[in-house]
Amino acid sequence: MDLPAPMVEGTLVRREKRFLAHVRLDDGREVIAHCPNPGRMTSCGSPGDRVWLSPARNPRRKLAWTWEVALPGGVAVLVNTQHANRLVREAVEAGRIPELAGYASVRAEVRAGGSRFDLLLEDPARPPCWVEVKSVTLRLAPGVGAFPDAVTARGRRHVEELAERARAGDRAVLFWCVGRGDVEVVRPADEVDPAWGAALRAAVADGVEVLAWRARVDRERAVLDRPLPVRLDPPASGP
Repeated sequence: MDLPAPMVEGTLVRREKRFLAHVRLDDGREVIAHCPNPGRMTSCGSPGDRVWLSPARNPRRKLAWTWEVALPGGVAVLVNTQHANRLVREAVEAGRIPELAGYASVRAEVRAGGSRFDLLLEDPARPPCWVEVKSVTLRLAPGVGAFPDAVTARGRRHVEELAERARAGDRAVLFWCVGRGDVEVVRPADEVDPAWGAALRAAVADGVEVLAWRARVDRERAVLDRPLPVRLDPPASGP
């Protein structure tokens, strides 16, 4: 997936009201960028972190910049969560995700009952496969990524809706799109939102599948390049 170009470098000054980021560009200007990430960004949004911004294509847009990537410790982290669905859909359509390969069609933003799912994979020879994509940017310990990074009642509802699909006989998949290169395993962030972790484990018991893939991110592209192990053990005291 191509990232917006050209990227402009700067340093994060502070984040304001979740969706605003004050950034000092390398040419000395201080600008306010849109932050398309509703989470706390505790491991990828600290003042002083290097960041990459993209300029708005619409000159009438209120904010002229969008925060795309953070570089805490020099590691590229795709903080723009709006890219996750596109990344996963591109990989599925290219047949790069073996567990989700072989379907005749892929549709996005499909409603079922009162729910809307990120992807629906369909094929006459098998049950439909509902996929909910979650962007992982939180790193809790060296090599350990986790979701969510803030309490999310909406995310818990998504997991419960997947469980409903699984109980109805369909395939249901929670797909963690890991947008940072320093993660080797992914787990629920029970210390952040224990209710979400409990809902996920209950959903897995009902037949929901959990996949995690890591993205390789550079100034021009982001590509899902390899799967990661998922750890669903009950919460413990350590990371």
